[in-house]
Formats: sequence, C-alpha cells, structure tokens
Amino acid sequence: MATRTFKVWRGDKDSGEFKEYTVEVQPGMVVLDGIHRIQAEHSSDLAVRWNCKAGKCGSCSMEINGKPRLGCMTRLNTFAPGETITVQPLKTFPLIKDLVTDVSWNFEQNKRIPPLKPRARDADGNYRMMQEDVDRVQEFRKCIECFLCQDVCHVLRDHKKHDHFVGPRFMIRLAQLEMHPLDTADRVPQMRKEFGSGWCNITRCCTEVCPEHIQITDNGIIPMKERVVDRYYDPIAWFMKKVFGGSKA
Repeated sequence: MATRTFKVWRGDKDSGEFKEYTVEVQPGMVVLDGIHRIQAEHSSDLAVRWNCKAGKCGSCSMEINGKPRLGCMTRLNTFAPGETITVQPLKTFPLIKDLVTDVSWNFEQNKRIPPLKPRARDADGNYRMMQEDVDRVQEFRKCIECFLCQDVCHVLRDHKKHDHFVGPRFMIRLAQLEMHPLDTADRVPQMRKEFGSGWCNITRCCTEVCPEHIQITDNGIIPMKERVVDRYYDPIAWFMKKVFGGSKA
C-alpha cells in the first residue's frame, strides 16, 4: 500500500506550526481524502471545512503546496511520487483553527452591493431579453463562492486593502448585475469610490485559480473598470461636461 506525507498547519489565531502525518493512500484519492484519513487515524481534532466533496459548495478551500485550491478537486496523483503535500489555511482571511478561516467579511461585502433593479415589464406583462445578453451574465452565475480568487488577490492577500477593495468575487457580482439586460440601477459611482475598482491591476491571478473557469478578469473586471474610466476619466467626456455642463456622480 502506498503512503503519502502531509505537512498540515495546526493552530489558531494566536500560534501554530506545521505537523507531518503519513497515511496510506489509494488511487483516485484527493487531498481532502488525505485530511479525512489524518482525522480518522492521527488527529481527530483537526479542523477542516467541507460539505459536498464534489467541487460545487466551495467549502474546502485551502492552500496546497502554496496554491489556493479546492481540497476535494486536487488529486494526489498530480504531485510527484514522494513529494510532501503541504496544506495550510487561506492566507487572506483570519484564522479560526487549523485549516478553517473566517470568511464572513465576504458576505458583508455582498450586502453592500445594490440588488437587481429590473425595468418595468412590457405592455403584455412580460420581460423580453436577447439571448446573447442572457448568455453574457450566465458565466458569472457559476461562481461557487469558494473565495479562492479573493485569497490569491494581492490587493487583499499582501496589501490588506480590505477596506478599499471588495475583491474579484464581488467585481464579478457587480458585473453580473451591471450587465443584466433588465437592470436599471447605476453602481458605477460605487464601483469607483466604495468598491475600489481602481485597485485591481489585472494580473489575472484570480482567473487562474477559479475552479469554475470563469474568465473573471477579461469578462468581468476589465469591463467594469472600463465603465468607470469612460465616465470619470475619458477626456472627451470631461470636455463635453465642462462645455455643456452635467451633474457629477
């Protein structure tokens, strides 16, 4: 029977360290299986968050060999034979215990975003939309809120600008609403001032870690940044406002 060595972060917000565990493994196992085996055979108090084990709930987000991943979707055979698998909690959010972090900040950001404000129905009582407009926002609805994109975003991860930038997950939420064919709300002023669209410098690291392969940067963040630039920084628009007047958002 083959074995694998895991180096797992153990501790809380005050202190902690990596501890090594060696467990038997079988073909097809994923990192989360290894964590469960450690719980069963070595350390029953090891804390880890998980639910569906099918890559759809986003619960088992962790950092595996330095990269944000889903534990349930990272197969052991993707690592070299004999390679130690290092598992640690998401760096961007406060640690609760072992592999579990407090991601409640993300849900607070979601509350700040104005919800869908649909236009009035057509005369016959129905809404009508072009299929291409529906398809455009459908991609963003695949988000499972694993917050891997939030974890890898250097604005949050390294610079701790949680008070300035909502992060890629919620730029996608904004894109989903702003591009909705029925929506009439104007969130552009908030994107500039409150949600911090200008902090993103388009490294595409968020897109690279998305388990749903959402084109976060190209299809979501860049169009939102362009809307802000068009309104506030376009020289022609600025000139027209100066000459002909207009309200400031």
